[in-house]
Amino acid sequence: METKIIKVHPEDNVAVALADLWKGEVLSLGNNKIDVLTDVAAKHKISLVDLGEGDKIYMYGVLVGTATVAIKKGEVLTVDNVKHQAAQAHKKTETTGWNAPDVSKWKDVTFNGYHRADGQVGTKNVWLFFPLVFCENRNIELLKEVFEKELSFRKPSRERLLLRRLIQGEDASEAVEVEEEESEIFDNIEVKFITHQGGCGGIRQDSASLARLLAGYVNNPNVAGATVLSLGCQNLQIDIFKRALDRINFNSEKSVLIFEQQQEGTIDEMMSKIIRESYAAIKEANEIPRRPAPLSKLKLGLECGGSDGFSGISANPALGYASDLLSALGGSPILSEFPELCGIEQELINRCVNDELAERFLELTRAFEKSAIDAGSGFDMNPSPGNIKDGLITDAMKSAGAAKKGGTSPIQDVLDYGDYVTKPGLNLLCTPGNDVESTTAMVGAGANVVVFTTGLGTPTGNPVAPVVKVSSNTTLARRMPDIIDIDAGGVIKAEKTIEEMGEEILEFIVKVASGEVSTKADELNQDDFIPWKRGVSL
Repeated sequence: METKIIKVHPEDNVAVALADLWKGEVLSLGNNKIDVLTDVAAKHKISLVDLGEGDKIYMYGVLVGTATVAIKKGEVLTVDNVKHQAAQAHKKTETTGWNAPDVSKWKDVTFNGYHRADGQVGTKNVWLFFPLVFCENRNIELLKEVFEKELSFRKPSRERLLLRRLIQGEDASEAVEVEEEESEIFDNIEVKFITHQGGCGGIRQDSASLARLLAGYVNNPNVAGATVLSLGCQNLQIDIFKRALDRINFNSEKSVLIFEQQQEGTIDEMMSKIIRESYAAIKEANEIPRRPAPLSKLKLGLECGGSDGFSGISANPALGYASDLLSALGGSPILSEFPELCGIEQELINRCVNDELAERFLELTRAFEKSAIDAGSGFDMNPSPGNIKDGLITDAMKSAGAAKKGGTSPIQDVLDYGDYVTKPGLNLLCTPGNDVESTTAMVGAGANVVVFTTGLGTPTGNPVAPVVKVSSNTTLARRMPDIIDIDAGGVIKAEKTIEEMGEEILEFIVKVASGEVSTKADELNQDDFIPWKRGVSL
């Protein structure tokens, strides 16, 4: 008989519909017989007991909501009969034990990466252009046009060729095939460009925060060096950026070329100087070879976006198992998105290796939530319309599934936004839940690979780190094959275990880290970069 519902944790009083359920169906879950009283769409939740108004709702073994009206056994949970509620977190109450996974098959596995002078190892070799202030965005865009065209880093897109056909009056009804242009001049380095809207205006703290983020990008092991443009009069002064870089890595030997427009003369003069010096540096960086490195050199960003009701039972826990494998191997997984840890804070506090880290996590979480409330919002406003439509109807419900990305390993460090990962094992990083802001921050904290789980489909990428997409369900993987790298839908269909899927994810990460496989986000040139203006974003 087809399994149509799943109870995630023994203490849960709701189950997840694995397929559409129809009013009048009769289901069984162990010894529990359930008469389906309302239609329940796949991914949504069905009550396993009679709930009275005010009764607590549990999923993943944690409190995820409260019934606002009576809900009968067999009825669907919706935003009309459930409201967000999460358990309150307190100081560390116990030390959680950890049964580390068997990593004997992985201990001698290596990836081919770019070894940096400070001991970090990159999975990419990137020369990065960026401004310290938005006034220089135009010059960055000019440099991007010049370098990408002359170095042939991008072939023409199908959309560009389609438009060319239309302009020339040719038949545009047939599929457009992209033909390769001339070969790339450099085959061992990528040139990437970042723009942003910060660096001046706002408050000085915004510029200081941006300086730490940009310094983290320069220090990221995937970056060979950088060209930095400054106007001169902005809040984010060159010396502020340099201090931020020294704070992360005082002895960095990377080449960082800095140009200040108000000291360089005309734009033509400045651009000529930038092009000459940057080209020479890029040519030198192209000579850096890939060499074997242990998996302990991987810093893995753990991200989810466009989540659905299956994310927390397939893709996220599978990524969590891959995270545990990496932690046991001495690597550094990074769990962020603090609004999406709402309701499971106590579990994370108890996983912290000492009281100091537990207190730091609690302080950062409370300060973040207070800033959201002061702005007229709150963590309970985090679920998006897409989340709700696909079964994640409260923030605690969404969070309990999202946190599964972090596995079960001990938390070795707790970092604020702009801090850099230095410790092996699981790290917590304070970021908003917004996909791009969170991914941007993790790469700024040193992530040299990011794995991004999604149930609805999200094209997010990053200019510096490869972003691997894992779908929670096979329907999505088939509908959007151009953005999905791995399909975790086999877990939903009971074709694969969480552990098997987790090992498959880690195997793919190793291939990506070695340059053997390109992620779909990289193939689409999806280079997203959004700094966090603190207190404004969930």
